[in-house]
Amino acid sequence: MTMAVESNNFIALADVALQNDDLQHAVGEGPRAAYYKRLDTMFAHSDEHGEFMRQQAAEAKRRALRDLPDLLEKAERNLKQNGIAVEWAVDAAAANQLVLDIARRHGVQTVTKSKSMLSEELGTNHAMEAAGLRVVETDLGEYIIQLAGETPSHIVGPVMHKTKAEIRDVFVDELGMEPTDDAEEMVAFARRMLREDFLGADMGISGGNFLIAETGSIGLVMNEGNGRMCTSLPRVHVALVGIEKLVDTVEDYATLTQVLPSSSTGQKLTVYTNIINGPRRDDEDDGPEHVYVILVDNGRSDIYATKYAEALSCIRCGACQNACPVYRTMGGHAYGWVYGGPIGAVLTPLFVGLENATPLPHASSLCGSCKQVCPVDIDLPRMLLDLRWDLVQAGESDGRWDMAMKMWAIGMTSPTRFSMGGVAARVGQHIMGEYMPGVLGNWTKHRDFPEFASKPFRQLWKERKRGRA
Repeated sequence: MTMAVESNNFIALADVALQNDDLQHAVGEGPRAAYYKRLDTMFAHSDEHGEFMRQQAAEAKRRALRDLPDLLEKAERNLKQNGIAVEWAVDAAAANQLVLDIARRHGVQTVTKSKSMLSEELGTNHAMEAAGLRVVETDLGEYIIQLAGETPSHIVGPVMHKTKAEIRDVFVDELGMEPTDDAEEMVAFARRMLREDFLGADMGISGGNFLIAETGSIGLVMNEGNGRMCTSLPRVHVALVGIEKLVDTVEDYATLTQVLPSSSTGQKLTVYTNIINGPRRDDEDDGPEHVYVILVDNGRSDIYATKYAEALSCIRCGACQNACPVYRTMGGHAYGWVYGGPIGAVLTPLFVGLENATPLPHASSLCGSCKQVCPVDIDLPRMLLDLRWDLVQAGESDGRWDMAMKMWAIGMTSPTRFSMGGVAARVGQHIMGEYMPGVLGNWTKHRDFPEFASKPFRQLWKERKRGRA
């Protein structure tokens, strides 16, 4: 069972989020802090250095996408040479079935999971639990929302939407923790609870931040030791990796592992930067006996063949979410699927169908901050505009909005009608004062409407020319 898509309920979900004071505080503070940390780290040496890093990282991902078919075959060969079994999954059902087949093959009962947005997209936890497996999320944020029965609200900080008090209540209610408001005590309690699961798990599941084709290696970056526990303690390690996560060389990986933490958490490097090259060797004392990489398509090939292929460059840093004024007002759950923020407003319609996510291309002010902060320079504003055009072409746009735009076009394409519209606007504002009807009322409810000039620019220009004459 994949995650339910509620993206067409964006407006209603956003209204709910706006009324939640705790949520407003959480999503207002967390992303803003991450945004400024990014600035300090990404441009620590100079603005020019930071921009050069962005463009170098962007080219590494673009080059990988251009050569993707060949790189996938190259990666498969080198992964197998390293003793890693490679499987291919066309969609979520196939990927989850492969995970279950591997689990049954090795007599797995308990699974520990490192953070993986792809597994959220595939609904892997639901599939394993339905098959009778015990699944434990071990990233602290993912652990909290698993206990709360929720889904991630942020790509990097899945529990971004919760306050410390709410997290305390989850631990008290679900795990019997003694009440405390000390964050260190709460973390220590979670660590003790997870320790037994780490030691007793039969299989560990991770994602893959990058897959290095040149060496057949899995690249993982993380700030908690849980990822290393999941990939080294269980006798079986399964990595779920989207086919777009390929990079060509170790040098490309080195560039991307710098811009990823800088953009996501404002760190020069994450605490743990791992390169996994296969199962335990005969002369090694630890590590898994079996390593599997499941290369997942799940709609990526369809995107690859369109004008939106650039979206596959995303390295899941969450910087666009941290910069977006829409996300920082309502959080990620309002977007109704796995990915929130600007990247979610693009990816969700592409993955689940535009007809199932019609409000999302409009969930943006088009301020351009998302492109400005993206470490691989994805042109998200352009793609949001293109998706809006696709909505119109598919007949999925709001008829009232279409009519309003047609009327606007009629007024803007005639000097006479444009001038008459200006006169009407000035007269209307004089009559109504601060009150504006309809959708304009949404603006004047919270801010002053700009006063129309008493004379339009065209009239002022004519008067100036007459004065010179």
